[in-house]
Amino acid sequence: MPVSHANGIEIAYDVEGAGPALVMIHALPFDRHLWQFQTAAFCERFACIAMDLRGWGASGKPREKFTLRDMGDDVMGVLADLGVTADAIVMGCSIGSKIALMLACDHPDVFKAAILVGGNSGPQHQFDHRIAAYRAHAQAGTLRDYHLGHLRHGVSKDWAASEAANRLLPPFADRGANLDAESIARVFEALTFSDLTSKLAGFKTPTLVVNGEHDSALAGGTRTAALIRQARHEILPATGHCCFLENPRAFNALVEDFLERNALLPRATG
Repeated sequence: MPVSHANGIEIAYDVEGAGPALVMIHALPFDRHLWQFQTAAFCERFACIAMDLRGWGASGKPREKFTLRDMGDDVMGVLADLGVTADAIVMGCSIGSKIALMLACDHPDVFKAAILVGGNSGPQHQFDHRIAAYRAHAQAGTLRDYHLGHLRHGVSKDWAASEAANRLLPPFADRGANLDAESIARVFEALTFSDLTSKLAGFKTPTLVVNGEHDSALAGGTRTAALIRQARHEILPATGHCCFLENPRAFNALVEDFLERNALLPRATG
């Protein structure tokens, strides 16, 4: 597992495949393995780059205050290490979608398209209870149980009770054994106060916004898509926030169609 130090903090990442960069930024409270089905589907066409956000997975756990832009700089640091300077596509979910949108707005020379799952571009003032709960459970020694419950909140209720969820979700909690509640608090604070709305009127990069039918961020995704001139908005039936984990085949088909329509789908190398 390579680690970038380019932005002054350890950022763990994986690269699989070859071709233009497909940069994948995970949702909370997951890690880079959230994109396992997309990596498997697209690694014959792209260099799939999935990283752990600071505070999560195998990346550093800083406790000092930082911003969403700092987290975006972590991503750009990984790309700098890999020599990625152009022709990339950025894809993110939840906080990852906001970072992806910020990077696509700020670096149009690097990113040719953005794929936003959830896609809320405005401020999000609803995380105080999460911060308090992570702190309380860390102190009580029950952080893994709380983490697992939070993971289930990121998918639809029906899928959360499925055998697939029982197989796929616990490993995220197992890998979260070294999570730090204070670092998690800083991540949520960075997300709370970020607002990209002012950037969207002049944003011209082709953008796909995808929401699950039961996604708690559906209203925010709809609003964001309406504010982006080149945006296409799709709703994946019977899925929740991390719709691409619940129904990867349907999600991947949406992504492939979007990329093909925008002449951004390279030939498979396999």
